[in-house]
Amino acid sequence: MKTIVDRLPDAGEKLGLAFSGGLDTRTAVAWLNRRGMQVYAYTADLGQPDEPNLADVLALAKSHGATAATLIDARESLASEGIVALACGAFFLQTAGRKYFNTTPLGRAVTATVIVRAMREDGVHFFGDGSTHRGNDIERFFRYGLLETPSLRIYKPWLDQAFVAELGGRAEMSQYLSQIGLPYATTTEKAYSTDANMLGATHEAKALERLDASMHVVEPIMGRAFWRSDVAIENETIDVSFVRGVPSAVNAATFNSLTELIKKVNQIAGRHGLGMSDQIENRVIGAKSRGIYEAPAMALLHIAYERLLSAIAPQNLLELYETLGRKLGRWLYEGKWFDPEAELVKRALLDSVASLVTGKVTIELRRGDDYSILATESDTATYDPERLSMERTVGSFSPADRIGQLHVGQHAVGDARSLRSALGHGDVLALAASFRLRGAE
Repeated sequence: MKTIVDRLPDAGEKLGLAFSGGLDTRTAVAWLNRRGMQVYAYTADLGQPDEPNLADVLALAKSHGATAATLIDARESLASEGIVALACGAFFLQTAGRKYFNTTPLGRAVTATVIVRAMREDGVHFFGDGSTHRGNDIERFFRYGLLETPSLRIYKPWLDQAFVAELGGRAEMSQYLSQIGLPYATTTEKAYSTDANMLGATHEAKALERLDASMHVVEPIMGRAFWRSDVAIENETIDVSFVRGVPSAVNAATFNSLTELIKKVNQIAGRHGLGMSDQIENRVIGAKSRGIYEAPAMALLHIAYERLLSAIAPQNLLELYETLGRKLGRWLYEGKWFDPEAELVKRALLDSVASLVTGKVTIELRRGDDYSILATESDTATYDPERLSMERTVGSFSPADRIGQLHVGQHAVGDARSLRSALGHGDVLALAASFRLRGAE
């Protein structure tokens, strides 16, 4: 039996659909219902900042023909996975020091898992979603669904040539819904598309596909447009505390759940516009795409976490954290967050890196990514100001000790000089001079 089917299942079959309430999933429900499918719509509550009332989303599913519509509270699961990603440094996309915190991939991992579990309870065996064949999500939903339920069968409308031929674009979908008496209306048609959860927002497509359209096109939904001179933002000092790699307090306030903590940190960091980035990336299929990302809480927690980590972990451990974290971040992006290799790396980083991170960081936030670290406190820090002080102290080694170390190092310098000579690399400044001259050719 084929796991993934490219045409409509038999009439009467139950199909579980990840339902967002947007144009694509509304159209899919209506189209499938009118062809005899029993559509079970599932919406994950991920603390979406752009969806104040998810009950309205369920009503939309029912009004468009869904047999049943279910809301699944996945907020704490998403918060937990987000903190694991933070503790492991599972972020591989970075432009000029600004990271993308993999917020959409984390949302898909949780969404697909909780929906397929709910489908199993409802006796629904076909699984679909609204992602297109050009994007990453179509693979993420596929992988996480099958990982959770091996017997699952996959039907995705945007892989069905009949559906795509009839309803392959936004204009065709809007026209179809109008024809069947369910017109799709938005107050204002944005110049880009947005997908969001409590960890972050992704803005892409339309105007943002052009590289001459800057971040300024976007109206932030989790923070402020810090680049606008008419937006007043006051400096603010905040304390962030961690216990064994888990954020535990903000300005001495503790929280009953990670969800509540992230919500509070989003408010604080968001009012400064912290955590926005502009990334060009390679999708799972290899072609490049562009996105503008918001992630205020993740950005602020990341600053505090890595500051503590730098004061605690030795250099070799930091290098492993960075190398393995980037690799893990790529696997997360590709929909492999729960695969065995990812589990191995997560467990190693959580046990041997994150568990060391306990302490408090004081940060002054200004505008955007403009901030200062004011103080760092940790009982597990290996940083010792006495050890390498420029002042007169009783150090752990003497000038004579350092002379001996330098004498030993002269052998490596001599080897490097001999090898350069053998390669014909005589002038050590020649390579940079040659590279500089390329620009004049």
